[in-house]
Amino acid sequence: MDTSQRNHQNAAFVGDDGRSTASTVEISTNSSALRANSDDQEAAKVPEERATWGKGVEFLMSCIAMSVGLGNVWRFPFTALDNGGGAFLIPYLIVLFLIGKPIYYLEMVIGQFSSRGSVKVFDLCPAMKGVGIGQVISISMVTTYYVAIMGITLRYLYESFRSPLPWSECRPEWESFCVASSLGNTSRLASPMDMDRLPQRQPVASAELYFLTEVLHEKPNIEEGIGLPNWELVIGLFVAWACVFLIIRRGVKSSGKASYFLALFPYVIMGVLLVRAVTLPGSIDGIYYFIKPQWGKILDPKVWYAAVTQCFYSLSVCFGNIIMYSSFNKFGHNVHRDAAIVTGLDTMTSLLAGFTIFGILGHLAHEIGTDDIGSVVKGGAGLAFISYPDAIAKFKQLPQIFSVLFFLMLFVLGIGSNIAMTSCSVTAIRDRFPNFGQWQCSLLIAVVSFIIGLVYITPGGQYMLTLVDFFGASMIALVLGIAELYTIGWIYGTDRLCKDIEFMLGRKVGLYWRLCWSIFTPVIMTVILIYFYATYQPLTYNNIVYPNWAYTIGWLITAFGILQLPIWMIVAIVRDPGQTLGAKIRGAFTPKKNWGPSDPLLREQYHKEIENELTPKRGQGIWAAIKQNIFG
Repeated sequence: MDTSQRNHQNAAFVGDDGRSTASTVEISTNSSALRANSDDQEAAKVPEERATWGKGVEFLMSCIAMSVGLGNVWRFPFTALDNGGGAFLIPYLIVLFLIGKPIYYLEMVIGQFSSRGSVKVFDLCPAMKGVGIGQVISISMVTTYYVAIMGITLRYLYESFRSPLPWSECRPEWESFCVASSLGNTSRLASPMDMDRLPQRQPVASAELYFLTEVLHEKPNIEEGIGLPNWELVIGLFVAWACVFLIIRRGVKSSGKASYFLALFPYVIMGVLLVRAVTLPGSIDGIYYFIKPQWGKILDPKVWYAAVTQCFYSLSVCFGNIIMYSSFNKFGHNVHRDAAIVTGLDTMTSLLAGFTIFGILGHLAHEIGTDDIGSVVKGGAGLAFISYPDAIAKFKQLPQIFSVLFFLMLFVLGIGSNIAMTSCSVTAIRDRFPNFGQWQCSLLIAVVSFIIGLVYITPGGQYMLTLVDFFGASMIALVLGIAELYTIGWIYGTDRLCKDIEFMLGRKVGLYWRLCWSIFTPVIMTVILIYFYATYQPLTYNNIVYPNWAYTIGWLITAFGILQLPIWMIVAIVRDPGQTLGAKIRGAFTPKKNWGPSDPLLREQYHKEIENELTPKRGQGIWAAIKQNIFG
């Protein structure tokens, strides 16, 4: 069947909004009876109960709320500053073009095409099911500490209503190691270890003393354990999880409605803060410091590595979230447009956040009388909980309002991202156990994650957070992400994927996408993984080495996630009904019989068309197969 005929028939199946139309019945009269195998019967029964987004725009808003998060506000500005400033944008945009956008579109496509979550989607290659399971394990660990950060954010939001702001003054118990500056608000440590619970670090502003001693109660090390949770942060953690549960308790029906607020409200606050920032003395110096290019760094491999990791984690690709969200789309929804919108908006938001943050930090440097803006900048969480609060405290008019706005924005951004993470775990469980109710599953995950999250709000919590983020998120996601790309690009096949897109969206796939999915994206990610291990150094927290038991826990977490890949590969081979080992291996790497669109009539037509496409290519030489896979 040629393209025009296929597009015509596909349009008969799927309307503009992706709904099955009355003409489906008409076409079905000419179709043969559905194959009577158990896989088809299961696929025909379960998807009828699968929820869909109320409107297509809810999917777009949910993706924006998921991808635009804390990484845009505190990770991107510091990463860009540390890797060439304005010059960092060149490698970042190249990486976005070759990695971020292709993977985002790829995951949207396979989720929507199959209406399967991030684990069940690997019905396209049962032997690689461990990729999906490992990704769910990874994202579940990220969820536990991500909400813990939300709990800290709520503590700051609550304290922001006080006058004066509690981190703006030197407390009496700090007098022996805290001296007021000429402004009366900024204080410095006279000695970095005059206080038992204060870790070894350079003298800093009072905002850091507040964060370390009043909020975290941080320990100098965790050699003797991590301590007990801080009850004030326990309350914040509970409230954050309550918000997550209330939003996802009815699945996409409830989270879709909340997505409008979660996606748009942070931009309102960011706009207000940006307007305020550019009107402050010294703000332009801060923005210039942020975007000033350091061209000497552009060829540094570390800068390109930083660009890849920033793009990878900012867009939340290869964690399963995007596949999960798109699986609730109606067949035929224009994910090509949505992928372009989200990836472009994510980058613009990072720049907007950078201008806002560094505009206000420029004002802070102006107020304390220094030209070295870098001296007032902290990386990571310190940017949000130390540098920025310290800068807001210097506002001469209504600092409480801007503090409330900033931490409210952080909270909404974090909740939007965490809705996707938690929903990914819920969907994976309910795809496997469809009789498990949505709200019961959501409640179970919320309770378990709350209990685990208590670890991160102890005096040693930031040590554990850094450990789990590195071993449980970064290392697992990178390895499994590469496995996902090779699975879809070469085992399932780029050429077949492109035919699936043509069947679903009625549009040809360009050479750019083919080259990225088959060559550029997986090869670049592989190089990054090799570079990562070649330059590996033992993890530290604020230059403090972890005890051996902590490294053991970290590597066990990594092994638990990555070993899902060979374990489930063996399981798939053993379970395959093939009579010989070779037949079992081939069967385990072949899509299941029920793979395809969830609608039985669409799936029947799809199988007929794909069989007609694949039959002539069987038995061709390896070079011809490679050429066919890349170029079609």
